[in-house]
Amino acid sequence: MNNTELLPHLFRTEYRKIVSVLYKHFGFEHPEIAEDIASETFLSAAETWGLKGLPENPVAWLYAVARNRAKDYLKRNKIFDQKVTPILQSAQSDYAEFEIDLSDKHINDSQLQLMFAICQPVLPAEAQVSLALRILCGFGIDEIADAFLSNKATINKRLFRAKEKLREEKVKIEFPATSQISKRLQAVLTTLYLLFNEGYYSTSQDAPLRKDLCLEAMRLTYLLIENELTNLPETYALMALMCFHSSRFDARTDEHGEMVRYDDQDTSLWVDELIDKGKHYLELASKGNQVNKYHLEAAIAYWHTVKEDTINKWESILQLYNRLLQIAYSPAAALNRTYALYKARGKQDAIIEAEKLKLNDNHLYHVLLGHLYKDADNTSAIAHLQTALNLAKTASEKSRIKKDLAQLR
Repeated sequence: MNNTELLPHLFRTEYRKIVSVLYKHFGFEHPEIAEDIASETFLSAAETWGLKGLPENPVAWLYAVARNRAKDYLKRNKIFDQKVTPILQSAQSDYAEFEIDLSDKHINDSQLQLMFAICQPVLPAEAQVSLALRILCGFGIDEIADAFLSNKATINKRLFRAKEKLREEKVKIEFPATSQISKRLQAVLTTLYLLFNEGYYSTSQDAPLRKDLCLEAMRLTYLLIENELTNLPETYALMALMCFHSSRFDARTDEHGEMVRYDDQDTSLWVDELIDKGKHYLELASKGNQVNKYHLEAAIAYWHTVKEDTINKWESILQLYNRLLQIAYSPAAALNRTYALYKARGKQDAIIEAEKLKLNDNHLYHVLLGHLYKDADNTSAIAHLQTALNLAKTASEKSRIKKDLAQLR
């Protein structure tokens, strides 16, 4: 891998590690310092490596520069006198011993602590996900704007307000007390779930599936699994859900990048290794006596990896949706249940249930009704698909619906 390829790769993998440790050190009182030092480190790499070539150990070089820049900043800034010096004096240390710890353990701990700090009920969900993408995943503002179908100005304002709120609330970057872990973990899992969904059901104009978002959500969830305080059944259940869904990544889009609906997917493209991992995590999730939405969604996702299209499969999915809606109702789950009802018991029952939902502003609702009315009442099918076309946001969605309409006209 040459310099041109290596630096973007290292930015993706190492920026988030460096910035997490720096955030841990400077706190939300001075978030701009952490991000500036991390960014300047990579800018220095681009300039130096371009002139002198790659160092023997590029990652170690980045860590050394980040440490030195942080030390230089502390040395010349009032923060050193106001915040750091008293700590050093109380520890009977001197400045020469002060160090930014970029060991693997400290990096992982810093990322986990940041997760808990970011996932605060004082922040709206979209702000939590945006912060996670920016700080924990190292995504650029353009990438975050694309993920939310927004623009740079809006995302910058959202991130600024979120950081200000965390500063005002004096949120500390640390693990919650052991007695609070389980309660606080729910907010973290929700953010990771939303992050995964942002990729899996991407609203990006360029891609109906953003694998990078999904893989970042899985990476962060795996950090929780590796930690003995957070590897709880609900964490395993969320990872199982992600594994089952990601096993079908390659089958969900065609060669043109357009979404392929479930019934039309090439099952030979499903990844058995990920399905097996999902089963493993789902088994670990079953330990204990509580069942939450992640357990049920993981079980539903498991059944979607069963290749045989049988009544038993869809009846099982239907019953799982029934339970899910009892404990965590959402319009999306209700809509998906209707599809399972169609597969298990036929179109007529599904039409009756679908029309009760009245999700008139949801393009997928009209796509489903268009499918259910097809052949039985093509006039109604066309009307629903035309409404879906008007509501669809992305080029990929519009293209798929136009093909559906063409089959009926």
